[in-house]
Amino acid sequence: MRFLRRSTTDPAADDSAAEAAAVDSTATSKSYTPGKGKATPKRREAEGRKRGPVAAPPTSMREAMKRNKELRKANPVSKEDRKEAARVRRERMMSGDDKYLPPRDKGPVKAYVRDLVDSRRNILGLFMPLAILVFLALLVPAPAVQQYITLVCMAMLLVMAIEGFVNGRKISKLVRERFPKEPSTATRGVGWYAFVRASQIRKLRVPKPRLKAGDPIPN
Repeated sequence: MRFLRRSTTDPAADDSAAEAAAVDSTATSKSYTPGKGKATPKRREAEGRKRGPVAAPPTSMREAMKRNKELRKANPVSKEDRKEAARVRRERMMSGDDKYLPPRDKGPVKAYVRDLVDSRRNILGLFMPLAILVFLALLVPAPAVQQYITLVCMAMLLVMAIEGFVNGRKISKLVRERFPKEPSTATRGVGWYAFVRASQIRKLRVPKPRLKAGDPIPN
């Protein structure tokens, strides 16, 4: 008589072995990609980790200059490239490109004032030659000649001052008529700006004159 014994084949063990075999076959399959065990990071997070933390803005001029120096060392530029860039900036500034002009010369108001001054012949344009004449007169040993030249120069300076004052008033009025919608901050000081422009020699004016003496003002 045979006694009932537990079967050597356990159903639970058989199920575990089957699952393990299925996993092994799936892992060896070419189309299977194993899991990484964590979520894929976003592109912004990955780029942030790659680039590192963003530096804080400089708190002083010295710190800003130090950072610029470090950047120039990290990204060196040849001497020829710097010269070429400076030449291009100089040409653009002399041609009146508003992007390359200093703040005191920027804007349509200042361009209009320059055209008004450059289209006229001004006695103020003799200011610098007159200053040179006064300096040379001091080197003349004859007191009578020095006195005569000094009187002539004083009279010329008085005429220049009157001309500059009258032209400044006139140009300020023309600017207000031409640019009625411009704020007062943009039209303030145009008289003095015209005076300084007119006192310079035409060839030395920056930017270069767009008009010759006697040319009409463009609309």
